[in-house]
Amino acid sequence: MKLVCTKSELLRGVQTVAKAVPNKTTMSILECILVDARGMDIRLIANDMELGIETIIDGEIVEKGMIALDAKIFSEIVRKLPENDIVIVTDESLKTTITCEKSKFNIIGKTGDDFAYLPSIEKIDSIVVSQFTLKEAVRQTIFSISDNDNNKLMTGELFEINENILKVVSLDGHRISIRKIYLKNYYMPKKVVVPGKTLNEISKILSGDTDKEVHIFFTDKHIVFEFDNTTVVSRLIEGEYFKIDQMLSSDYETRVRISKKELLSSIDRATLLVKEGDKKPVIINITDGVMELKINSTVGSMNEDISIEKKGKDIMIGFNPKFLIDALRVIDDEEIDIYLVNPKAPCFIRDGEENYVYLILPVNFTTVN
Repeated sequence: MKLVCTKSELLRGVQTVAKAVPNKTTMSILECILVDARGMDIRLIANDMELGIETIIDGEIVEKGMIALDAKIFSEIVRKLPENDIVIVTDESLKTTITCEKSKFNIIGKTGDDFAYLPSIEKIDSIVVSQFTLKEAVRQTIFSISDNDNNKLMTGELFEINENILKVVSLDGHRISIRKIYLKNYYMPKKVVVPGKTLNEISKILSGDTDKEVHIFFTDKHIVFEFDNTTVVSRLIEGEYFKIDQMLSSDYETRVRISKKELLSSIDRATLLVKEGDKKPVIINITDGVMELKINSTVGSMNEDISIEKKGKDIMIGFNPKFLIDALRVIDDEEIDIYLVNPKAPCFIRDGEENYVYLILPVNFTTVN
């Protein structure tokens, strides 16, 4: 095999597929990136058996062939080569020579025969969204998945399609994040749970361009994302997702309208007094026209008043400040509405159309004087 391609194009391809190379595996072939130039295109493929990525790169195929190269060594070599054309040559003994200007590396590859190719998916059931929309929906929800494998469903996100609406949901037992996306077309109802790892990696690859589309295909066990000459195939998380609608309520005793920026800045300042690992709540006291924020820790205390519009009863309630910050950071609105029932019930941050809903459970606290 003999290939010629630019450093920038090869590096882009290697960095794209490397996201599917496992950190630890008993199968050494999975630690490789497959360079497949047997057809008309140069294809780079990586697969950890849960997540597989394939991308096509521009370049010249001088002599067709295929080789599997250690992902870590290959990507580091490409990254550190000069900005010029790179030539990759393999011989029958799997010796691979990588040349760029005056640099020349010789490494031993593996035959691609044992490589785990991406599963063949029948691409029938699909939806289309813009790259920007998908990237944003992941950014605005991914922070509230669980990193604990005890409940696998919590480590993924629900993609629920109903007519022309895609709803993306994540939860970790303390909070729920929901984003609603309007699709251009109408689709049959569908519910799948996509691993958080898959969505994290995809969001890093997506350009976020509003004019570029992502085609998403579904089967019973897999989800496929196609965009920019790249295909990502992931296993779905099996099982029935939590009944979210039962956890959501439109009832409230108190509604607060507040500047998002002011509230976020105030909570951010309050956390200066919280050491990492400390579980100190921010206590919010809501009265007519004013929200008072208090925090008390071993380092010190802080309190701050923010002007609000209030409808309903006065209330004092405590929250994990990180959970509030995570939600507020991904809301684009300048003003937000917060709905509360009582100090033991979850609060809801949502807009009028419920394009976003953030549910956050309160925490117990002792009153700070």
